[in-house]
Amino acid sequence: MDKLKITGGVRLEGSVTVSGAKNAALPAMAAALLSPVPVELGNVPMVNDIRTTRKLLAELGVRVTLPEDHTVRIDAGGLARCEAPYELVRTMRASVLVLGPLLARTGRARVSLPGGCAIGARPIDSHIRGLEKMGADIRTEHGYVEATARRLRGADILFDRVTVTGTENLLMAAVLAEGETILRNSALEPEVVDLARLLSAMGADVEGAGTPTIRVRGVRELHGASHRVMPDRIEAGTFLVAGAVTKGNIEILGAEPATLLSTVEKLRETGVLVEIDGDRIRVAGVEAPRAASATTREHPGFPTDMQAQYMAFSTQACGVSVITENIFENRFMHASELVRMGARIRIEGARAIVEGPTRLSGANVIASDLRAGASLVLAGLVAEGDTVVNRVYHLDRGYERLEERLGMLGARIERIH
Repeated sequence: MDKLKITGGVRLEGSVTVSGAKNAALPAMAAALLSPVPVELGNVPMVNDIRTTRKLLAELGVRVTLPEDHTVRIDAGGLARCEAPYELVRTMRASVLVLGPLLARTGRARVSLPGGCAIGARPIDSHIRGLEKMGADIRTEHGYVEATARRLRGADILFDRVTVTGTENLLMAAVLAEGETILRNSALEPEVVDLARLLSAMGADVEGAGTPTIRVRGVRELHGASHRVMPDRIEAGTFLVAGAVTKGNIEILGAEPATLLSTVEKLRETGVLVEIDGDRIRVAGVEAPRAASATTREHPGFPTDMQAQYMAFSTQACGVSVITENIFENRFMHASELVRMGARIRIEGARAIVEGPTRLSGANVIASDLRAGASLVLAGLVAEGDTVVNRVYHLDRGYERLEERLGMLGARIERIH
């Protein structure tokens, strides 16, 4: 099992280009199931979640070409099966996104209940209720969701709470449904907007993506399309924090700043210099950043996927930062590992109270999930001595060659096989 070894104390400098967004590429790959005509996706990150999705689509009889140029070609003309097995779905929650497309195109789907990072309960009840309202007959047995429908019908669906994957799943199901579907209290995340752009390019009739109300007028069939996946706002945010926490000077290229405003404003609140010029963002750290509290919320609020990285930064800020996690109930597991490195953090329910600045010391730590792993890498960049981050397969799910790209910025980091 691979590890990352980091020797801290280096200010990061230079430029880095943002990868395509994993959380946009995954639903885009699922959307390709809706058409028998090939779909081409550009700017796809070469991370393990993409490779897992390729295996899943291949299991369904879909041809997926995945060269190293970040372009994926998906041909679902030979779609032969409608079952997503546990062996693949258990490793990645986004696998549940094949449920809506399979049901809409073939009239049936059998999908294992999802797995993924251990950051809290993420039930798919809203997906199931929405599909049932659209006329699907659904049973949950032996860990699988089994759904059938002659043809889905448009419906007026209200999400009882904001859900990104729920919005995406029902959006994809609705594009081939008969009549109009209205999705209320929909997720506003940029990845939902990116998916809607792809579906529209394939011939779907979608309006309102990026607002709480999405209207979909169903069509009989979709065609192929070429689509460039949006930049990864969480990866960009992680590099922003890397520059800030090391008191470095980094230029981030190929970003989409409009999707990063809450992260940028939070860093500016601490005194960090952040300048935006088109798709370029420059971050320059300061010697004594101020503590600033953060509360995670659905987009456009501060993203839960940046909470762990911001906590690592907060250990170096002057004062007390209160970090409140409103999205997932089990997303402070990295805090105990940061404490092992010398951080002063105490957990009070959904709040983490971080006192800084503290001198961190290198230690052996364990990544419990994707963003927790990023948090520990960031802490290792400023810790005295060597930090060894274990279970980096979590990091490999969502960051492409993270150690190489940090190394190009000056970090002393290596992968131990």
